[in-house]
Amino acid sequence: MDQFVYLLASACAVVIILTLHEFAHAFAAYKCGDPTAKWEGRLTLNPLKHFDIAGLLMFILVGFGWAKPVPINPNNFRHYKSGLFLTAVAGVAVNLLLAFLLYPVMLLAYRYLTEPNYLFIFLKNFLMLLVVYNLNFFVFNLLPLYPLDGFRVWDALDTKRSKAFRFVRQYGYYILLGLILESYLCNFLSGFVPYVEYFNILGYYFKFVVNGLYELFGMFWGLFF
Repeated sequence: MDQFVYLLASACAVVIILTLHEFAHAFAAYKCGDPTAKWEGRLTLNPLKHFDIAGLLMFILVGFGWAKPVPINPNNFRHYKSGLFLTAVAGVAVNLLLAFLLYPVMLLAYRYLTEPNYLFIFLKNFLMLLVVYNLNFFVFNLLPLYPLDGFRVWDALDTKRSKAFRFVRQYGYYILLGLILESYLCNFLSGFVPYVEYFNILGYYFKFVVNGLYELFGMFWGLFF
């Protein structure tokens, strides 16, 4: 039963995070002058409009995944460069803000929801996963690899289309897939092969950045608790 409650909390957290992330992209694009997402029905908080089934399952099972990309036409932006940049960062900005604001709520839940009933267990898991998944989604999407948001930011800034940009635009998806597979392979082999976890590039990236953000959140909110 505890596992079911955890999976239910995980699914609810994913629904909220993915929906708000994609809505933020669509809203930013619309405010910058591009109505494409609105025409395609993506300027909505209806989660069914944003889900990619494979990405949703990945998120629930391993803590990071993806949704359907929001369609945009940068030529519609009133200011091409700033419109592209603001649309690219809108999703991850929402993820970081949510994680930051929900962090103290999570601490309060773990402090005061102490009775061992399933409602409290659900709420504590739900709040914890909202923080964890928002941070994971933020960190994952910051990678400057196509088709992630980090690459979209690069796209907005690198107007000269450098060789590195063109290379990542062409091969970024395969590099990203390779990093994910390498991470899973390292995790799988870590119980059998000594020191293999030291080669987990994606794992170290997540550990370093996410732990750093937790430390910053703890330092800030520790001033009030």
